[in-house]
Amino acid sequence: MGIALPTIAACLAVSLCSLSSAIALWLRPDTLKRIVPFLVALAVGVLLGDAFIHLIPDAVARHGSVSDVSMMVLIGLFVFFVLEKLVRWRHDHNVDTQPGGEILPLAKMNLIGDAMHNFVDGILIAGSFLADPVLGLTTTLAIIAHEIPQELGDVGALLRGGYSPRQAVLYNFYCSLSVLPGALFTLLLSQVAESSLIVLLPIAAGGFIYIAASDLIPVLHERSSIGHVGGQSLSFALGIVLMQGVILLEQTLLSP
Repeated sequence: MGIALPTIAACLAVSLCSLSSAIALWLRPDTLKRIVPFLVALAVGVLLGDAFIHLIPDAVARHGSVSDVSMMVLIGLFVFFVLEKLVRWRHDHNVDTQPGGEILPLAKMNLIGDAMHNFVDGILIAGSFLADPVLGLTTTLAIIAHEIPQELGDVGALLRGGYSPRQAVLYNFYCSLSVLPGALFTLLLSQVAESSLIVLLPIAAGGFIYIAASDLIPVLHERSSIGHVGGQSLSFALGIVLMQGVILLEQTLLSP
């Protein structure tokens, strides 16, 4: 019980970070429409940066075998390919239509990937608190720093996928709550949860790579004016730079 309360409080703090994307609610519709392509480009940089700079190296450090982790990343890509096939099948059967517009499969896929990532974050937070409350706090701060740029990119992808600003912020928040089941899973079955990270981290990375490469990058090619080429390229690069900065911050926070 002594560890459970601070762990749950830390998870709620991480979930509340998703509300940083609520800035979309205060922007004028025409302004929002103009910046969505750049938010999508930011999402691509953040997702790929997270996969290649954060999740895959963490999985290799835990597992020790690059080839095994690479295979699990490929399994993650395959799993998300099958998931998108199922989402598109339902889409073709007119199940995915919301009042006021059509929701594209890329938005659904982004929600699935985000929920899985937050579940993994819950495991990391609870595992850190079980090891040492101070480590739990620093891990939480590192994850919060990691979440804010990702949430901005996620809401851009959801807006591009057809959700209204209110729906995008709300569904993004709902996905962030999956951090709680991840933490509870770890508190109840700590050894099983810790060992599951060897599989969950690379699968989440594979999902992020798939979403960025298959769903979001093709969207960026819909607009090829000089302004969009320059702005989207800078946003893409900014996403990668932000994730590298977060890794450096994590190393500083978590270093003994």
